[in-house]
Amino acid sequence: MLLTACGGGADKPKANDKIAGADGGSTASASASPSPTQQTGRPEITFPAGVKNIFEDQKTGDSVKDAVLADSALSVNSMDDAIFQGSVNTKPLGFYNSGKALNAAITYVQGYLDKGDTWVGTTRYFNRRVTLSGSTSATVVYCSDESKSFLKNRKTKKTKNTPTTADSYVLYNAKLARNGQGVWQTTDIISDRGAKACQP
Repeated sequence: MLLTACGGGADKPKANDKIAGADGGSTASASASPSPTQQTGRPEITFPAGVKNIFEDQKTGDSVKDAVLADSALSVNSMDDAIFQGSVNTKPLGFYNSGKALNAAITYVQGYLDKGDTWVGTTRYFNRRVTLSGSTSATVVYCSDESKSFLKNRKTKKTKNTPTTADSYVLYNAKLARNGQGVWQTTDIISDRGAKACQP
């Protein structure tokens, strides 16, 4: 599973040039709010000031597809939450990701931590499309726009303002499975940075 990093382009940490649940992922809910309607038992995700993930296409008119999209967004947020908390042992990370996706997410987050980085700004997720396969499997394909999110050094607090390029846009293809708790966990994900399908 390949993820990418967040923000303006190829300079960002990439878990082994691997994914970030969205290249650095961010918040859940179509706005700054990390989690839309948090159900009982679901871990809370909160982002620091100056950081926001925007998820478009949240409502499809199909309750199952909407649930898949919501948990897919929370998977992305869980990775960013781990980056902000400075730990790969956060509860949301293992709650919304499993299997290959969890391993990739841990590697991705650790890449940020090893470099002493975090990120700021806004990442937009758009063209989100769900395909259901039976009652417990789904695929979500979506794009991210990292042109307004940037790496920030934890110690110096300096932000790296990278220019917007084709690499600021990433195409994701994620597999999700509904577990016994009713959570649609991301189980695998691949990314294509600079994909033409996501260019403005």
